[in-house]
Amino acid sequence: MASSPLIQLNNISLTFGENSVFSNVNLVVNRADRIALVGRNGCGKSTLMKVLAGLLEADSGSRIMSPGTNLSYMEQDPDMRKFSTLGDYASSSLTSNETYKLEAFSNGLKLNLSSPVVSASGGEKRRASLAKLLAEEPEIMLLDEPTNHLDIEAIFWLEAELRRVKSAFIMISHDRAFLRALSKSTVWIDRGETRRQNKSFEAFEDWRDRLWEEEDLARHKLDQKIKTEARWAVEGISGRRKRNMGRVRALKSLRSDRSSQIIRQDVASMVLEANTKSGKQTIVANKISKSFKSNQIITDFSLKVASGDKIAIVGPNGAGKTTLLNLLTGKIKPDKGTVKLGTNLLTVIFDQNREVLNLDSTLWESLTDSSETEVIGKGDFVNVRGTPKHVVGYLKDFLFSENQLRSPVSSLSGGEKARLVLARIMAKESNLLVLDEPTNDLDIETLDLLQELIAEYDGTVLLVSHDRDFIDRVATTTIAINKNEVVVYAGGWTDYLAQVGNQLPSEESEQKKIVKVKNINNLKPKKERLEGLTFTQAHRLKALPENIEKIENEIIKLTELLSDPGLFLKDSKKFSKLSLCLVERQELLSKLEDEWLNLEEKNSKGSDA
Repeated sequence: MASSPLIQLNNISLTFGENSVFSNVNLVVNRADRIALVGRNGCGKSTLMKVLAGLLEADSGSRIMSPGTNLSYMEQDPDMRKFSTLGDYASSSLTSNETYKLEAFSNGLKLNLSSPVVSASGGEKRRASLAKLLAEEPEIMLLDEPTNHLDIEAIFWLEAELRRVKSAFIMISHDRAFLRALSKSTVWIDRGETRRQNKSFEAFEDWRDRLWEEEDLARHKLDQKIKTEARWAVEGISGRRKRNMGRVRALKSLRSDRSSQIIRQDVASMVLEANTKSGKQTIVANKISKSFKSNQIITDFSLKVASGDKIAIVGPNGAGKTTLLNLLTGKIKPDKGTVKLGTNLLTVIFDQNREVLNLDSTLWESLTDSSETEVIGKGDFVNVRGTPKHVVGYLKDFLFSENQLRSPVSSLSGGEKARLVLARIMAKESNLLVLDEPTNDLDIETLDLLQELIAEYDGTVLLVSHDRDFIDRVATTTIAINKNEVVVYAGGWTDYLAQVGNQLPSEESEQKKIVKVKNINNLKPKKERLEGLTFTQAHRLKALPENIEKIENEIIKLTELLSDPGLFLKDSKKFSKLSLCLVERQELLSKLEDEWLNLEEKNSKGSDA
């Protein structure tokens, strides 16, 4: 007998003012569901999360939660005013016997629980909210951008932790790799309606594009039919009156259907151009070192950046990524060594903290106010790479409506602020683009466009990001920083991971905390007693160790082949093929090990019975 849903939304509708957010939304969350909640910025993903959490009441419809079900919601901006430390907040719903759980979670999330709330950053508060949710071990987890402010190590740790939990969860994230790794189904909010596909996020974009193609074809057929009927109405109106009036009413109905259709939101019309050529060498760093007080950040590092290079800088939070970025761009000077910048450099910077924005200014003023430190425009016009463009038209290119133009910047969502920063930097002439965490809060469609623009940009790009998919799509070189060591690798994130043996430099110690079987001698079924298993499961349990050993041997061979530092330069196609093969084998190994653990646990329970 099928178990009842943990939570269910029936015909939920919600409006803010005159704007409809949802209309007749239905959603069912069952046990063990892993749902990716996706949609454009502003479509209502976070609002739907709040309805699910019971924090926001819908105008109509019903929310039904199974009796006794525990639900936890990870807040983006948690209210901690009543608490002294982050640990006080994170443990506020735990009993004294449960607080030990927080230690492991805080280690994985790199969170200092003793940090005072008053001095904690937004990122620290979000990590405290995430640690609190994990420690509560609810039956339903609602995760709103859980990877924001996490470095790649912490994201890997969180992925492993979420694979382990028995809770159902719904997650909003811009991180494609994170969604692909964890989701089993996808709920898409599109123009106030929800659609569900019981497949992982991996299949989402093909599904979305297919539905859009079908929609465009149906709209085209309807437009053609309206044209035909309209022509008849003009030319054939003198025929039989009764029949004519029926067709006129039908034409009116067709036009009504067409006008009631909600047109898809356009993708931002962003343009990124390098109009002025820089010298062949953009940056030359020679044996540079940098320390702050007793903390050595960079030691004896050299790098040559050619015009057109796309370089990603990766590493744990606090390792020195932003410091290296500032050294390479001349913003700060090295203690030792030299940094020479090329000729004719025009640099624009995307700052992860959005500090370039004055929160008290309006959107209009952000682009045209002459009192701003950097004047981009004046009056009603923006100077877009030397050509004046009216501010209304320019901001529409970045998906801002006219009624937003006089609103304060402080009223914008995170994604809207990111688009406004992009509007500012893309108005300027440039040939060196510096991007510090540009992907935070951007929706998938805007990320797609930004990736294409960066890939086609003729200038040089320096990028700091924790978004593995984004790095893979744009980077030609990856610089990894960890424990004062800075190493340069060819290619993007997947290429880097393949070259270091598919393991992060500081991942080994963390892996010891995660129960993961690696020794083939430990894979033999206990005492050959298989009372808890069916015949098929018992046969599978006996066969798995041999299968796992085979995959491990293949991984060793692939790693040896990829360890050749010259392979990428000699045969980039072979390198890419081997890298993909290695990632596939690693994923298969993980699945086989999980299968073995589940069967062995079931076997152990049967043996104890």
